[in-house]
Amino acid sequence: MSNTDILFQPFKLKTLELPNRIVMAPMTRSSAPNGIPGAANAQYYRKRAEGGVGLILSEGTVINRPASRNEPGIPLFHGADALAGWKAVVDAVHEAGGKMGPQLWHTGSVKSAQTEWVPDAPVESPSGLIAPNEPHGNTMSDADIADTIAAYAQAALDAKNAGFDTFEIHGAHGYLIDQFFWSGTNLRTDRFGGKTIAERSTFAVEVVRAVRAAVGPDFPIIMRVSQWKQQDLTVRLAPTPDEMTAWLGPLVDAGVDILHCSQRRFWEPEFPELDGEKGLNCAGWAKKLTGAATISVGSVGLSGDILTAFAGEGSKTTSLDALIERMERNEFDLIAVGRALITDAAWTAKVRDNQTDALLGFDPATLGELV
Repeated sequence: MSNTDILFQPFKLKTLELPNRIVMAPMTRSSAPNGIPGAANAQYYRKRAEGGVGLILSEGTVINRPASRNEPGIPLFHGADALAGWKAVVDAVHEAGGKMGPQLWHTGSVKSAQTEWVPDAPVESPSGLIAPNEPHGNTMSDADIADTIAAYAQAALDAKNAGFDTFEIHGAHGYLIDQFFWSGTNLRTDRFGGKTIAERSTFAVEVVRAVRAAVGPDFPIIMRVSQWKQQDLTVRLAPTPDEMTAWLGPLVDAGVDILHCSQRRFWEPEFPELDGEKGLNCAGWAKKLTGAATISVGSVGLSGDILTAFAGEGSKTTSLDALIERMERNEFDLIAVGRALITDAAWTAKVRDNQTDALLGFDPATLGELV
């Protein structure tokens, strides 16, 4: 394996100072009874901090809106009990020497793929659709949109007040914010809709402006985005670099510091027709076009992508050489590791200490508990 030193260079942006470039990716665990993080959740994240992860991003935790989550075990990020639970989580991570941010989430009209649970209130989305031509739930009113933006801002402020080091807005994978981006689920004719990706980004821009106003100019904001949707893996919001600029540029202008660009496989080029089969990936193009720092993600160190995990399949370990090559050419700034860290809390330390033979593959059995 190539020298891994590049992965362990420090990173600094505004008030965020990290000892290395490895991020724990947000991964839904549905293990917060009544939406309240407890001791098991704190211990789970603490172990990854003890294992050397530079920045931990929590599982998606939902803002204060009716039906903002689609599974009962998804944690809340509102209410005194939930916020106290999250304060205990971040304190445990800090005690172990780690840094952490919550991923702020609203699932929109997306149904759970794991349970038949239904929220107490009707689900909401830009146009009452879960996917193109598939009605589900309510179309958001102007008041719904305003209240949702305010809920994101309050969650961001609560994250800062709880002592988190940053936070991430979930704008990917076909959930609420992404449903505004997507022409197939955003049929609105007001200022939150439109024929272009720039027009359909207005809701996200308003969210970013609101959270930036809430936390001030120096607190770092991360936003997760993706071309693909769980409803349709072939969707591309931005089929050209110009359209990617029109999509992501306004988000950065509004206050996003780091774009977390989700791919199923980080090594796949975003626009191979322009720079070849080893060309820049999504995070690479996002950095090039916007100037923002970026996080890449997607099957790092594993043989199978996220869809194989949902199918109950495990993944073997693979070489990190392709990752190191892209990091060494400064294609993106940080790399997020997901399923490998669910099974192997010490993954980062093993890579750092050149103990790659001891790395564990992804075991789907570990999805069923916090270990």
